[in-house]
Amino acid sequence: MKKVKLTADFISKKINLTPEIGIVLGTGLGALADQIDVDTIINYEDIPDFPISTVEGHTGRFIFGKLSGKSVIAMQGRFHYYEGYSMDEITLPIKVMKLLGVNLLLVSNASGGVNPSYEIGDLMVLKDHVNLIPNPLIGLNNDELGPRFPDMSDTYDDVLIDNALKIGGNHGFRINKGVYVAVTGPSLETPAEYNYIRVIGGDTVGMSTAPEIVVAKHMKMRCFAISVITDLGVPGKIKKVTHKEIQEVAEVAEPKLATIFKELIKTI
Repeated sequence: MKKVKLTADFISKKINLTPEIGIVLGTGLGALADQIDVDTIINYEDIPDFPISTVEGHTGRFIFGKLSGKSVIAMQGRFHYYEGYSMDEITLPIKVMKLLGVNLLLVSNASGGVNPSYEIGDLMVLKDHVNLIPNPLIGLNNDELGPRFPDMSDTYDDVLIDNALKIGGNHGFRINKGVYVAVTGPSLETPAEYNYIRVIGGDTVGMSTAPEIVVAKHMKMRCFAISVITDLGVPGKIKKVTHKEIQEVAEVAEPKLATIFKELIKTI
């Protein structure tokens, strides 16, 4: 908690607004930051003892400003378990957001579709998740942030889900609602693993999001998350794919995501 407070204090002295909404931008989706009326930019490397993004497509900076009339902090580049970071390091930015005033978290990611009805480039609003990454709340509980056993029965906000689906439908986007399965990575899944993910109830699979959401719910934040389907793990449709190709698909979908986020924030 000392680290969280020190980081929040460092940042608060450099910004001119109190953010209401936190946004985490995933692989290839950082361009949404261009839509923000920027007040302040803080590079991760300029924050003392702060993690650094090592993945291509993750710029590595906080952007403070206005989006759809609301004060936001956008995280342009996140941290992953496969980078060698601890759960505390991965979720540090979310805890810092809370101390800065954020009570609503919007998260995006790139994921592989295992639902046979999904196609590359589709969007999926998360209605739930299965977390196969170590739980970020393991260890001594910090009662200052939340309870020892936080309830996760309503993890993703139903009102935001419904609004996002309506926004997507109004714009003619292929948009679904489903379950995201979080795995450690960094290797992409084998055909047997894709099948397993489908059997346990998954519609998509990725390497992030769930730890951030768990910590946010622990702190009683409202949560919304959306995936861009960048590749398929469906029998007969599985192809070799590179991270560069995943980025390219995500970047093509970025304008759709920007539209949904901007219009969704207007409803809040």
